[in-house]
Amino acid sequence: MAVSQRKPPKTWSLLGDVRRRPTPYEVTAAKFNYHFRRQPAPFELDPNADLNRHYLANREGSAFNVADWEGFRDPARLTYSDYVTLQKDRETYQDGLIDHHEAAGSMEALSEDWVATLRRLFIPLRFPIHVLQMTAHYAAQMAPSAFIINCANFQAADEMRRIQRMAYATRALANAHGDDLAATDTAREAWVAAPEWQGMREALENLLAVMDWGEAFVALNLVLKPTIDALVNQELGQLASDNGDEYLALALADFDLDAQRSQDWTAALMTYAIEQDPAMAGVARGWVDAWAPRADAAVAGLAALFEAAPKATDASRVVDTVAARRQAFLERCGV
Repeated sequence: MAVSQRKPPKTWSLLGDVRRRPTPYEVTAAKFNYHFRRQPAPFELDPNADLNRHYLANREGSAFNVADWEGFRDPARLTYSDYVTLQKDRETYQDGLIDHHEAAGSMEALSEDWVATLRRLFIPLRFPIHVLQMTAHYAAQMAPSAFIINCANFQAADEMRRIQRMAYATRALANAHGDDLAATDTAREAWVAAPEWQGMREALENLLAVMDWGEAFVALNLVLKPTIDALVNQELGQLASDNGDEYLALALADFDLDAQRSQDWTAALMTYAIEQDPAMAGVARGWVDAWAPRADAAVAGLAALFEAAPKATDASRVVDTVAARRQAFLERCGV
């Protein structure tokens, strides 16, 4: 009697007949966004319900669209579990950094002139970073594929981590140099009224009003976030180092690792979109051209505060360096 050949086992997969076991990354994201391009409407409501109309206009109707978004992959292939493990190690580093500098009395050793700079330049940063967080969550809510949604949600979590650590640093600074540094009004008054902050405020409050998912993604990830990350993580970090604030310099350098991961997935998504439809480069370029002047105005306003630091940085150098870094990133994205 002939012996039958054993057929390789089939594995259930939304990826199709791939004849392999899906990876955890694929299992937790592939085709999870079931309501994208669902007919007659995304959600099981009246097609004319406000929720359906919003998604149809601002996601399906966005000019930033390709035939199939499911082929995009995060270069880091992060699942939620991977992200938690990654950031747990980073939080351990931040905890050690804080413990070391508190034990060393680093905050108490800062000069009053530098503390005055931090009051005007660092403490109000809670507002713009919150806008980056909120917009990342909106992009995640509206994105057409779970592979994109996960990247945007992890980015939003990165911003929350940055805000929390900045809040801790502000409290430690206040313990050493006066409780008013941690008062809500100290940050709010600068954000609302200080002339140096109004370019940033205008740009980010306009960002909060963007409904089109493609424009929100481009304005955030290709223009405003790269600009702010370069200004805060790199330029402010260098200014802190120049002025003897080792804690802030090291903390901001750690946040820049999150910024690099954001740029990695953003560049990968833009590359994928342009490969699927070369017209997407022009679509993105139009939004970049609209938002870049706002980003430049935001940097120009705050650059004056760099020039007012005890060991100052030339304002024009800050403006030019940040713009050059953003331009290099845009070129990497194919825009």
